[in-house]
Amino acid sequence: MKGRYTANLLVLHAIVLVWGLTGILGKEISLPPVPLVWWRVLIAVVTIACIVGFSGASFRSDYRQLVRYAGVGLLTGAHWICFFASIKYSKISVALVVLSTSAFFVSLVGPLIRRERIRWYEMWLGLIVIAGLAMIFNFESEYTLGIVLSLFAALLAALFSTLNSRLVLKSDPREIAFWEMVFALIGLTVYLFVSGEIQVVANGLSMRDFLLLLVLGVLCTGVAFIVSIRVMRVLSPFTCALAINLEPVYTIIIALFLYGESEYMSPPFYLGAAIILSTLFIDAYLKRKRMRKAAQ
Repeated sequence: MKGRYTANLLVLHAIVLVWGLTGILGKEISLPPVPLVWWRVLIAVVTIACIVGFSGASFRSDYRQLVRYAGVGLLTGAHWICFFASIKYSKISVALVVLSTSAFFVSLVGPLIRRERIRWYEMWLGLIVIAGLAMIFNFESEYTLGIVLSLFAALLAALFSTLNSRLVLKSDPREIAFWEMVFALIGLTVYLFVSGEIQVVANGLSMRDFLLLLVLGVLCTGVAFIVSIRVMRVLSPFTCALAINLEPVYTIIIALFLYGESEYMSPPFYLGAAIILSTLFIDAYLKRKRMRKAAQ
């Protein structure tokens, strides 16, 4: 059991490293947030359909399951819109660090959705996250809109990751990923028509944007989404959310290397980021301690 847990944790961290590229790609792709997410989801649907086709899998979901997939798919699409919008209105570093608060939101909504008792140490870790976030708000007020959008993205991430952790117990991860992406695509298409932004999609893509979207849609979405859902069969939503906290670390390092001084932040920002990310190591220590006690 312990070896299986470790293996899935390593796979999750590999996926987080891949997800660390999404902020960079979001900055480099010239499209507005909603058309960007529409293309990302469309490519992801095609990718997952190919994976399902080659594997020979066959899915027969009933009406209730499809309704669940639709709800989570729409939450996922909204999460990505808020995330990419936060990058447009702030900086990559700000958006990714604030997104790390998803672990705190999981500690709030997770027990309600799973009908479990609250683990109070997770709430204490959530308070540590709030302290770090307050420091960032105080010293980076010029990015308030981007911070708020990233907070919404974190809340939505907590919701769909917790819901997926329940769905994966009874359904194939490929089935979940496929239908959620299909419903996200439907929702985004309806929005584009209603808002009039469908013209942006109809105008086509530059070759550069198309290649970047392929990386984003195939590797960072289609493949990563299936694998991330699969590891939820072993890892808890809170552990997954905390591991995802390493995403800003990877992204900030890459962004500093690519963009230099334009991504530099004030010292209090990095202190607030360190406070938020410290919850990852505290949680790992506490969970290891619990596993040792359970093994005795």
